[in-house]
Amino acid sequence: MTGATAWAGSSVNASFLGSVAIEGTDPVAYFKQGRAVKGSGDFTHKWNGATWRFASQANRDAFAAAPQQYAPQFGGYCAWAVSQGYTASIDPEAWSIVDGKLYLNYSKGVQTQWKQDIPGNIAKAEANWPGIAKKLSN
Repeated sequence: MTGATAWAGSSVNASFLGSVAIEGTDPVAYFKQGRAVKGSGDFTHKWNGATWRFASQANRDAFAAAPQQYAPQFGGYCAWAVSQGYTASIDPEAWSIVDGKLYLNYSKGVQTQWKQDIPGNIAKAEANWPGIAKKLSN
């Protein structure tokens, strides 16, 4: 899946107030710190119709230089839900990195389901995402 496919239109999981992506969690921190870290309003970057928050200037700069490398798959929606054909919000603490890509889930319980067949769930989500993204951007 290409970044263009993964982020078609304005299909980012963002709050209505201020369009903050993935509940204000720093996407770079998942890769660099191995955990969910709340971002700060002091370090932001606008990308793909949403405001992304970061815990540090260094993380902000890394994202700005290569957003496709750090942005979660499927617009930051629950990857399990997308594999089932719909979207759901996320728990920033329910995440995994697979083959260098960030996947978020609705909850730790849903993450358990996701982990039962990660390759199969990714394949289903990738097949479903273009149609879901199209609906979200309308």
